[in-house]
Amino acid sequence: MWPDHWPRTPREIAAATADALAAAHDESAQAFDDAVVVLIGLPYEQVTAVHAGMIRELLEELHPDGLAGEDVQAVLERCVRSGLRWLPSLELDAVVAVLTGALGVSDPDAEGPRIRAEQYLAAGLLVVADLVAARRVAPEPYLRRAVSEIERAETQEMP
Repeated sequence: MWPDHWPRTPREIAAATADALAAAHDESAQAFDDAVVVLIGLPYEQVTAVHAGMIRELLEELHPDGLAGEDVQAVLERCVRSGLRWLPSLELDAVVAVLTGALGVSDPDAEGPRIRAEQYLAAGLLVVADLVAARRVAPEPYLRRAVSEIERAETQEMP
């Protein structure tokens, strides 16, 4: 399903992310948790970069004239409402951190609640699942582009 030229880690990130998004779509907490466990075992920075890339692209497509605070608030509300129905361990602070991080508006030096990696990854996946549903598209093309963009950036020589 994933390009053969991708190294093992990006393929694993893509596969586990796709599994988690399918589980979120089906509201299957056990399958979702299983996919998050796989993602926790992979390089955190790469996983979060893939998810953030997907979030940014989906937000740009959903809001081509610009993203307002109300738009971000609507995503936050939808994610929390739908997520808490089937994923009671969802942390509101993690969803906020994912959205602000993906948009590049978080302050890395600010003191805030300590969010565990699994909470952050789960929140990121729920945001992606929400945006995919709002856009009414399949997540795989976004996942491919996010992984490919990271691959391109990592192989690009810095001046």
